[in-house]
Amino acid sequence: MISATQHSEIKIDSNSSIPKYIQVANGLAEEILSGKIEKGHRLPSINELSKAKSISRDTAEKAYKELRDRNLVFSVMGVGNFVTTEDEKSKNILFLINKPCTYKMEVYDSFVTTMGNDVHVDMHLYYNDEQLFIEVMKKNIHNYNYFVIMPHFRNAAEGHVNYTPNVISFIENIPKEKLVILDNSCEEITGDFTAVYQDFKSDIFNALKEGIKKLKKYKKIIFVHPEKAAFPAPGSLVDGFLAFCNAYNFEYEITEKIYDGLEFKTKEAYITIEDHDLVNLIQQIKEKKLKIGKDVGVISYNETPLKALLDITVMSTDFKAMGQKAGDLILSKKQEISKNPFRYIERTSL
Repeated sequence: MISATQHSEIKIDSNSSIPKYIQVANGLAEEILSGKIEKGHRLPSINELSKAKSISRDTAEKAYKELRDRNLVFSVMGVGNFVTTEDEKSKNILFLINKPCTYKMEVYDSFVTTMGNDVHVDMHLYYNDEQLFIEVMKKNIHNYNYFVIMPHFRNAAEGHVNYTPNVISFIENIPKEKLVILDNSCEEITGDFTAVYQDFKSDIFNALKEGIKKLKKYKKIIFVHPEKAAFPAPGSLVDGFLAFCNAYNFEYEITEKIYDGLEFKTKEAYITIEDHDLVNLIQQIKEKKLKIGKDVGVISYNETPLKALLDITVMSTDFKAMGQKAGDLILSKKQEISKNPFRYIERTSL
């Protein structure tokens, strides 16, 4: 192990777009988390680090501040910087979310609350983009105790995909004891790890089955599935919807979005995923002076406080439970794969 006064073998790339202080912090973090630098040992002083790595004192000071922010290092006034000794307080977690939205943040907030104040959680958005995801992971692969990933990606040909081959290859290199998969399929990843997932196909099938009595009021069910949007919806939702309609002999239609100028020719029930489609649908129903829940049925996917306020029937996973379960599994150091609870909440819109 590297002693308190030895300098580590950190290499600085002057041509890299990554700031030098981050490169230094990343190098030290890798050696701390791997055990090369012993817990509790004093790190080189700012002057020592500056001289050894030919960097400014300001760069060295910022590197140590970055490590303190990650809870890997603590400072003693007038003495120096030391590697954190308490394992539970040195937990650093990278939380990767595919898109910014209310329900994804509900998972994150629940997770952070469950983990408590002694754990540092960094959130990164990768916008369903394979390259952005991989870039974030490359920069941070050695800097965190856990990687919590919501895997949803965009493919030009297919729309939504759970993973791409490059993403799978990269995730497989993460030590499995550090990996937590949330929200989506985990079957593509090998080994023993932690996961709290949705089964989109069976969840939507069972939710619609719960609402079958009300759905029978309508002659047709229209599923609004944005397959090739910026954030495409999982194709397995369509599979579950089709399985339900075929099993119970419902007439159906699948459309990409709610278009302007809807005709509402028969009593129809609409299932929307995106909030902008839900808003457009409600506006057009009101413009036609039709009644929601009588002339036109409305079901929305993913619960939000606004949908509850508007009395919209929803089918939704329990996002709070997902974040809490993930946190509990990490705190208890359990590697377990668990299906997240899914709910059908019937309101007056159906």
